[in-house]
Amino acid sequence: NLLKSSTASSSLHFWVQAWIPRRDAISSRHTLLPCVFVSVQGMSKERMMEIRRQNCNPMTMKITYYKKPVFIHQGHMQWLWDVDGKRYLDLFAGVATVSLGHSHPKVTEAAQKQLKRLWHTTNIYVHPTLHEYCEKLASYSPDPLKVVYLTNSGSEANDLAMLMARLYTGNFDIITFRGSYHGGTQQTMGLTSNSPYKYPIATSSGCTHTMCPDVFRGPWGGSHCRDSPVQTIRECSCAQGHCMASGQYIGHLKETFATSVPSQIAAFFAEPIQGMGGAVQYPKNYLKEAYKLVRERGGICIADEVQTGFGRTGSHFWGFQGHDVIPDMVTMAKGIGNGFPMGAVVTTPDIAASFAKASHFNTFGGSPVACAVASSVLDTIKEDGTQQNNLHVGTYLMTELAKLRHKYEIIGDVRGKGLQIGVEMVKDKASREPLPPEAMSEIFEDIKDMGVLIGKGGVYGQTFRIQPPMCITKDDVDFFLSVLNKVVHSYMDRK
Repeated sequence: NLLKSSTASSSLHFWVQAWIPRRDAISSRHTLLPCVFVSVQGMSKERMMEIRRQNCNPMTMKITYYKKPVFIHQGHMQWLWDVDGKRYLDLFAGVATVSLGHSHPKVTEAAQKQLKRLWHTTNIYVHPTLHEYCEKLASYSPDPLKVVYLTNSGSEANDLAMLMARLYTGNFDIITFRGSYHGGTQQTMGLTSNSPYKYPIATSSGCTHTMCPDVFRGPWGGSHCRDSPVQTIRECSCAQGHCMASGQYIGHLKETFATSVPSQIAAFFAEPIQGMGGAVQYPKNYLKEAYKLVRERGGICIADEVQTGFGRTGSHFWGFQGHDVIPDMVTMAKGIGNGFPMGAVVTTPDIAASFAKASHFNTFGGSPVACAVASSVLDTIKEDGTQQNNLHVGTYLMTELAKLRHKYEIIGDVRGKGLQIGVEMVKDKASREPLPPEAMSEIFEDIKDMGVLIGKGGVYGQTFRIQPPMCITKDDVDFFLSVLNKVVHSYMDRK
């Protein structure tokens, strides 16, 4: 009321202190985290939108979420506030980027300390934070993945991985899945296989897209096929623990080798769980067999961990570990810096050596501040029990979402691991036809209006994506489930 009634000048700041309950990841103990919301009486929402239309690239308007946009002003852990002081539970984390929580105290402190010491120098000089972080990051990777090159984003990392794969193998062709998203540079647009992100221009040649082994929407798959707390409701003739669909999808990959690429290839890109594609999971043992086929044809195997890395899947620190494989190269970004712009390519000494055939320079890659932040992220994941929280809270969320799937005809599939979750919406379970965009938008908007922010994905935009800061609690989950139940119920009543 104070904020709404105030007629104070635009320079005056108001604050409200609240105590947010947070449940410990391992025990039932609750602690209270202090949070101060500061309201600044400044630029109006109308003026911001006017500038967005006139001075920001039109693409900014095109990708703006919601018919009534959210005007974000402040964040704390799993919460965001708009300029009017309305609080939202953030279950999308800037596309799985704010890994530990908005303005996490430990990470913020690390950034502040480094900013007071040294903002920037490049890797042409030897500075402690770069080397301390590279050694620490390498210690989280299995042998022989021990050589690190730091970038500023996932697109940069994947672009660089394409180059290194081609230099090392002497081959050119790269295979990715349909529905994949690996970046927005002109090179990585060739890797990406998702129509809304494709322009009618020449992008990187030599990229071939093979069928995504999706056991819900694809031609094969059923109730015993994926490594997830929740299985698809499709009937399956597979014996418990044995997935026949994997072999059928591998057969399609072999057909791709036989018809669409040369006998020798450079690389195979795969996210352990497709992110932008809608949290798509592959059948058990698929990646293990695919890696074998790729290596037989001279290619290297690249795991895109931009969304799945840093403990997000709960069961493992890296998503590829859940498939019982070791790639030849790993790309990462997003959660690596809890929202600070950073990315990395981690590979073997032999592959890294091929990169030295010419000179490559990245002005901001591995800056002192980025390395200090990223180092704090690794420490905090361990100290806060973040990976364990992902496993316990994520499993609880998926099993509860499965109950809503049984309740509502338009919830077709629930899938994922840890806190990378997809809820695929359909017209009906029998046809599995995607819920139309206008219906998705209606439900999406209602969820936002009730105080929860989630994402969307899938080839047809038919999947709600849940990839929150990894500090959320079961209480947060219960709130979201109540919201989703209410919104879907209201939608079904209206229809």
